[in-house]
Parts: sequence; C-alpha cells; structure tokens
Amino acid sequence: MNEHDGLRDDRTDLLVTVASLYYELNQNQQQIADRLEVSRSSVSRMIKEARDLGIVEIRIHKPANRDFLLEQALIERFGLQDAYVLATGADLRDEEALYGVGRLAAGYLQRVIGGMAAHTCIGTAWGTGAYAAVSALPEDRSRRIDVVQILGSVSVPSAGSVDPLVDGPDLARLLAAKLGGRHYDLHAPVLVEQPALRAMLINEPSVREALQRGRSVALAITGIGTMVEEASSFLRAGHLTAAQLADLREQGIVGETCGRFFDACGRYAGYAINERVIGIALDDLRRIPRVIAVARGLPKARSILAALRGGYLTVLATDDITARAVMEAAADNEFLQTD
Repeated sequence: MNEHDGLRDDRTDLLVTVASLYYELNQNQQQIADRLEVSRSSVSRMIKEARDLGIVEIRIHKPANRDFLLEQALIERFGLQDAYVLATGADLRDEEALYGVGRLAAGYLQRVIGGMAAHTCIGTAWGTGAYAAVSALPEDRSRRIDVVQILGSVSVPSAGSVDPLVDGPDLARLLAAKLGGRHYDLHAPVLVEQPALRAMLINEPSVREALQRGRSVALAITGIGTMVEEASSFLRAGHLTAAQLADLREQGIVGETCGRFFDACGRYAGYAINERVIGIALDDLRRIPRVIAVARGLPKARSILAALRGGYLTVLATDDITARAVMEAAADNEFLQTD
C-alpha cells in the first residue's frame, strides 16, 4: 500500500465517522464540528462528500398514493366498511401496482389487528393479492394472532407453475410467523374430482374441525379470481383447463372468491363446480365481520363487481384503473337483478 492509499483510507474513515454521527446518532453539524475540532462548513462538505461517494445512500419511502374520491364512491355505492384505492402512474408496471395495493391492504390489516386480543383467529385464502398484503405487513410477533387456512390447498403434484408462497398453507404459516401466533392448516385439496369425495373429506374430523374454525374467524383475507384465461389462477394452477374455463363462462360464471364460483349477480347456487370445493362457503364468508379482498387488473373488474353484488367482502383493496372499471360496469348493468 502506498502513501496515497493510506490517505484515502483515512479520509474514508473520517467520512464514515461524520456520516454515522449525523445520520445514525442524529447529532447536528455543530456538535460534530466541536467533537472533531473542525469548522461546521467542513462537516457540511463531508456529509455531501459521503453521499457523493456512496458511503451514504438515501432512500425516500413514499407512502402509497391513494384515490380518496374513488374509495368513497366504492364505499357509498356498495355499502363497504372501507376501501383502499391505489393511485397509479402512467408507467406503473403490473407487479408494482400489485405491490402498492398490497401495501394499502397491509396498512388496513395492521390497524385492525392492532385492536385484537391475543390468540384471536384470522383467516387466509390464497392468491397473489392475499400474498401481496401479507408480505407487506410488518412483523409484530407480540400480537400473538392465530391464523386459519380457510380454503384447501391449491398445489397438487400435477399442477402447473404455482408459487408455493401464494398457496393457503404457506400463506397462513407466513402470516402466523409475522404475528407471533399459531397457524391451523386445512389438510385437503381446494378442488376434487367428485362431490362424493368432497363429502367424505369434509366429514373427516380434522377437516371438519378446520372448517369450523375457519367459519369463526374475526377477519378474512382473500382475493378475487376471474374466468378470463390470461388472469385465471385456477387455470394457472392446473386445476382447470382452458376448455373447462370456457364451459364455466358458458354457464354464466364470471369469478370466484375463496374458491367458490359465482355469476355476474354474485349468485353461486346451482353451479356444480362449487360442490367439489373444500373450504368455507360463501354464506360463511358473508358472516365474517371483516373480509378484505385484495384484487386488481382489468380482467378482474367484472369479477370484483359480482363479488361486491354478492356481499362477499367488507373491504376492497384495488387500484384506480380497476376501480373505475368496476364503477363503470356497475353503472352500465343496473338492470341486473340480484334476487
């Protein structure tokens, strides 16, 4: 090492010292100047030099922008407890929008969970929307909130490319770990081939107990699925083929939530596929005091509207583009009857 290297190391050490005192210990420039026996202007120059050299990196974590007018419109139009609408920019990518919506949902969850007693049970379904909310939720193990899987497992050996983190069991474990509580699995697949097999499984003591626990949660986190091929979670998971999805559309089905399928009015009765699903029923979902659905994207607009008509959620987290499409679809289809 030559003399110049030594001088550079000494200078770097000095800059690190100044930056640490200023940014980590919150000392002002005069305090640092007095300690190091230099002028205040020298300290100011060293703070700038530390930033210029990358010794200090400043990140501004801006809160997600919200469209409060759209939120209020959704609340009033559909009788929601609350709504969270991300105000998107023109260049915001899909994954960034989903992350932003998830952060808004996490803010709601943090507030509500903060008022819950230890070992209160909350439920999770599955999907990218639910995962976006759970992953954005800050860890607070002191809460000791228990988490229940309210829908059977999506992943099966023959399934396509499914991120295990968005599946019910893993999502419940992740959330329970963050909240310092226990997690309760539902040891059954989300969709079986025959209603008779479903009837047999839901009568198994462990499954029956899990479903009963799921019906009694204080809050549920779910997504809203669509029958549009490009955005269908059931198609992506390998539980439905494109032909089966087309057949469901022919029957009038437009979406699903918590694994249960419904038409444009939110009606689910009479659709055979619902007799093959293992999880809490939509009537059970209606009785849960708080249900937050996290869903975005234009392919899901009709599905979200139908879920709102069915009364399957009390809180919606979405983005402004999707929210406007939902409101426009509601205005265009006032003639639809829900009885």
